[in-house]
Amino acid sequence: MTTSPLFAPSPVPSSPLDLPVAVEAEELVRQLAAEGHLSADLAERRVREMANELAATGTYRQSEVEILLGSRIAWRNNAQCIGKFYWRGLETRDCRDVGAGGDGFDESALFEALVEHLRLAWNGGKVRLLLSVFAPSRPDRPGPRVWNGQLIRYAGYRQHDGSVVGDPGTVELTEAAQRLGWRGRGTEYDVLPLVIQYPGREPRFFDLPPDAVPEVHISHPDHPWFEQLGLRWHAFPTISDQILELGGLRYTLAPFSAWYTCTEIGARNLSDTNRYDKLPEVARGMGLDTSRDRTLWRDRALLELTAAVLHSYDRAGVSIVDHHFATKQFVRHEERELKSGRSCPADWSAIVPATSGSTTPVWQRRYEVTRARPNFAPHQAPWPTPTGGTEG
Repeated sequence: MTTSPLFAPSPVPSSPLDLPVAVEAEELVRQLAAEGHLSADLAERRVREMANELAATGTYRQSEVEILLGSRIAWRNNAQCIGKFYWRGLETRDCRDVGAGGDGFDESALFEALVEHLRLAWNGGKVRLLLSVFAPSRPDRPGPRVWNGQLIRYAGYRQHDGSVVGDPGTVELTEAAQRLGWRGRGTEYDVLPLVIQYPGREPRFFDLPPDAVPEVHISHPDHPWFEQLGLRWHAFPTISDQILELGGLRYTLAPFSAWYTCTEIGARNLSDTNRYDKLPEVARGMGLDTSRDRTLWRDRALLELTAAVLHSYDRAGVSIVDHHFATKQFVRHEERELKSGRSCPADWSAIVPATSGSTTPVWQRRYEVTRARPNFAPHQAPWPTPTGGTEG
């Protein structure tokens, strides 16, 4: 871990749906009451309490129940996730008082809370749906954040010839961490440190302990040579670059863990040409003709790589779902929402799986990419772009 004067804090982006905090706070309470979580009397009392606190301090403190129920609704409202069938099962951790006391900040305490999040979410392979909520932005300053898009990601090292060792998707973060003083081993699967930043302070990096980074080595049920490719992936995703917008408050650090769908790894992370691009290696192992696309070698290799991911996670006892199961569950979620009198926000391009999309029940359905609060909004990238601004 270290500090550096190389980076300035980035602002929290405003939202196109910005409303007065009092209005959003009241809307959240009214929604919780309408869905049967609060009685009418309790809702009226809570609205008055929030209004008084806002008048006195310019902000207010949500209850743990409001955070739990509001976070579940935020997940339900998000258009990018296929796993929303399980939104009622999301657990939350209240970490709002971690790392900040008075005028002091403690990045080490925040880091330990993030490590504990990973350990709890891992749950011995039975991955838990878990969201940890840290201090929100206040009128006088934004909340803390991590620079990482996910708490666990592999480094990407840009070479002199323009090629990348590791994950091309993390080159900017890797280079930013290196400017802070971090040094990886230079392999394909170096786990990146967490880069933590409090408002008005320089970022610090912390290396994750091995027990917080469970991984799965990829093998194939029918091809013994597959293991020689040395492919692996971390056991579960933990999204950490989203702002939780809840009742007028903005939680700038709210990491969210779930389990993978097999296509996310096999048909995207390990296959995309701008990621690990492993399909040519798989195709060569299968003895396929890669000289022309007409042989469909990419399609055949993609299927076998995805099958290998599913097989490997099952063999390791790690939670994962296949895309057929996931899309069927999504349709069940959609039907359940319609019966409850609610719409089902979804981005078709995010819901349809990266492989065999036309064989799934969401292929012929259409969805509206509506945006409602509570919800999640993406952070701006914290490092400068070539034009001198920040990435959206």
